Amino acid sequence: MIRRSPLDGIAFLENLRELPFVPQFAVRVAPAKVGATTPLIGFELPGEPNTVAGDERLAALWLGPDEWLVVGLADETELREALAPVGGSVVDVSANRTTLELRGPRARELLEFGCPIDLHPRVFGPGRCAQTLLARANVLIWHVADEPEATWRLFVRPSFAAYVAAWLADAADGLMD
Repeated sequence: MIRRSPLDGIAFLENLRELPFVPQFAVRVAPAKVGATTPLIGFELPGEPNTVAGDERLAALWLGPDEWLVVGLADETELREALAPVGGSVVDVSANRTTLELRGPRARELLEFGCPIDLHPRVFGPGRCAQTLLARANVLIWHVADEPEATWRLFVRPSFAAYVAAWLADAADGLMD
């Protein structure tokens, strides 16, 4: 069976696109042992709540005191082997969420229409992430960058992806021009 994106065939805003089939791995490991991942992924898992380590190609998003979402890593085998000696676990959750990318100078404003958390740059600048709601749908939101262009990624369950994309299009009407 051929994999199909939950947003296959849906028209998007100019500044919104889906990044389908992004590899995603739920990683659980004791905070004192997060260094075991450094040789493999090139950076230590973030220790500060709601932060991100890495870059837009390969990143680890803090989800909890002993839980991270590693996105962009193609092979879970090495990650699994690196964490096994320290009692860590890795679960492929790639099918659990699709990824939407929103860009543009007014992207933050658009997200603020439906998000209950403070997205102001003083508290939610690049390199920050949070599990929250967007238009009543559970999402993981990541502020990727402000330069050269404001970039945000939304990880949303496939069953809510079309709803979130339609909500963003509706909310952007007149805002993103």
